[in-house]
Amino acid sequence: MSLTLALGLWGIRRENTLWGDESVTYQLAQRDLSQIWHTAQHIDLVHALYYAVMHGIFGLFGGGLLTLRLPSVLAMSVAASGVGLLALRLAGPRAGLLAGLVFPLLPQVQKYAQEGRSYAMVCALVTWATYALVVSVRHRVRWRWAVYGSTMLLACLLHEFAVLALVAHGVTLVVSRVPRSVTRAWSAAAAGVVAGLLPLAVRSAGQSEQVSWIGGPVRLRYFLVVAVVGMACARAPLRGRGPVRLAALAVPILVLPGLLLLIASPVRPLFVDRYVLYSNIGIALLLGAWMDYFHRLRRWSRTAWIAVVAALAALVPSSLSLRTPQSRSNDATAVGAAVRQEGRPGDGLLYLSGRQRILTSANPEDTRFLTDLALAQDPVSSNALAGVELPAEDIAARMLEFERIVAVRAVGVHSPATPQEEAKTSTLRRHFHAYGTTHVNGARVTVYLRDHGPAAKPVPEPTARERAVG
Repeated sequence: MSLTLALGLWGIRRENTLWGDESVTYQLAQRDLSQIWHTAQHIDLVHALYYAVMHGIFGLFGGGLLTLRLPSVLAMSVAASGVGLLALRLAGPRAGLLAGLVFPLLPQVQKYAQEGRSYAMVCALVTWATYALVVSVRHRVRWRWAVYGSTMLLACLLHEFAVLALVAHGVTLVVSRVPRSVTRAWSAAAAGVVAGLLPLAVRSAGQSEQVSWIGGPVRLRYFLVVAVVGMACARAPLRGRGPVRLAALAVPILVLPGLLLLIASPVRPLFVDRYVLYSNIGIALLLGAWMDYFHRLRRWSRTAWIAVVAALAALVPSSLSLRTPQSRSNDATAVGAAVRQEGRPGDGLLYLSGRQRILTSANPEDTRFLTDLALAQDPVSSNALAGVELPAEDIAARMLEFERIVAVRAVGVHSPATPQEEAKTSTLRRHFHAYGTTHVNGARVTVYLRDHGPAAKPVPEPTARERAVG
């Protein structure tokens, strides 16, 4: 816990920057609970409980980067303690200590321990639900199964894909050949979790468009690497205690959740590394038990120690990089600052697409003196993330009333083929020309000037170099 807390607090402000998803949390957590509920009816229902939790935390401690991210740091610290206790029960004190120390060093754990999103909380809940599972199998006390089921349900309500850990737990029990009474008790608890999650899953299925940005597996390499390393560790004769063996628990939770999302990818791409963050529980358990195994064999030669030191040294550049704004896919703070710098009082402001309005929502001062040309109703009053936009013809007409327009375009994100977006791009191409572009992490901020000649100047598409810089 102490190591995780120290690593989580190190560079937690990330140079006082936010990325887009954190900006959404920051915006919604400051709304009333009724507004959060009404917003969730249109979008982001899967995160509604998390926003409500953060609303309470903001109400107690005020807004700010520390308040936004510290709950994730604390949650990941709780997860680390759970990983240590799991390995202690399954393989002994030394394995518990090593697994608990490995967990906070994992790059993915360090990354999401410092993000104002729900994934660290989900990881903590899945960790302790897994611990409750192990204890329940051994002691067979009915109330322990109730603790397991309620903890898993809370994890699933924070993020639906936590239910994949439930599948991993089922495989663990099958592989472990536990008594039929244990299987029945787990099945009853699992049925309760699924029944509690079902209403949320049905309602949120109607909001599936919000994951349409996933064109393929996102950051798959990390999952593949840790899966291969974990499977290699599992081949060693690891120490085990009780009816559930460490490898039988760790391998399914490491491999199955991500594998199930990959299997679903041909139908609908859903694999994003943070959706199965809790799979790091498995690799930490396996590495801790594997190092314990080598220690018991007294094979810790000088070469082995050099290898451990080299592995720790290799983590340093990654740890440093994760604490910079460039470690995230975009930088909402930099986007807002670029808009404020390039815009002049009275300029028009255009988002390509309208969803990118969240990139400047954290600091209203960035856009205070600009006119949002497409906005019909602001995000708060419309109970939406990015507000409601005007009809296409109204947007085009408003654009022609301005001599200068500051346009925000996300890099690597395709604009939806809506009449509003087509009106924005076609009006810019026919009646404006690009005057200058500022590239920031994840976006381009371009100033357009109005053409008054008989022929419109075409707006050039960004070059490959510009896209790479952006």
